Amino acid sequence: MRRGSLMVALFTLAGAMIFPFVLVALNAVKSPADYSTNGPFSLPSELYFKGLVDFWFRVDFGEKIWNSFLISASVAVLAVVLSVLNAYALGIGRIKGRLWVLVLFLVGNTLPQEALVFPLFYLAREVGLYDTHLAMIIIFTVVQAAFGTYLLSAVLGQFPRELIEAASMDGAGRFTVLMRVVVPISRPTLAVLLIFFFIWTWNEFFLPLIFLVSNDLQTVPVSLAVLQGEKFMDATTSSASALLGIVPAVVFFLLFQRTLTRGITVGAIK
Repeated sequence: MRRGSLMVALFTLAGAMIFPFVLVALNAVKSPADYSTNGPFSLPSELYFKGLVDFWFRVDFGEKIWNSFLISASVAVLAVVLSVLNAYALGIGRIKGRLWVLVLFLVGNTLPQEALVFPLFYLAREVGLYDTHLAMIIIFTVVQAAFGTYLLSAVLGQFPRELIEAASMDGAGRFTVLMRVVVPISRPTLAVLLIFFFIWTWNEFFLPLIFLVSNDLQTVPVSLAVLQGEKFMDATTSSASALLGIVPAVVFFLLFQRTLTRGITVGAIK
């Protein structure tokens, strides 16, 4: 009885979460006349793809997807690498003042983006990186690495010392121990961080809105907001824009779902 109630609750919760996406998808392939006549909750009388096509070419959506992918992929890889190096020194190396360094990373990760806008804007403009992808990559790499360092430091702090000592006795240096022992064993956790960093960066809106002024440099979330703010769009075109905006992130998540599940499971077993 309890198991059945739990399953009903889970299916209800899943349905409540999926319903908005289904509604957006239905309205994205519905003509404006069909939408105005039958409303947003009706099934489309016929498939209407003009809204999707018009929005794609109106904002050059392929370019926006590439911009988001370039920034998100670069940040995910660089943030994982930086997190591993920092956490190796803090979690295994046990440097002096380790606790205060971790507190500093934690405080940096909890600061709201609104508090960072002005100093980052001023610094980017002074060094000539304002309105460039490189500025976004550097900023988000540091922000994501702050969280990654804090998490991995706790994980590597419980790393088996016997393995490190055995590798050291075989003549392995610190970098060799990191690359040949620590990274392979921690690969599931690193894969989870990589996926999270990619999705988090892909969905970022506030800082890219401030730092990416040029239309050909804007990311997917910014292009959606700017277009809806400047130009009139009917309900079906708005739904088409929302659908195109979430599809890439969903596809990426589905492609790496098994990796994410395996990483979380391995972490739970450990």
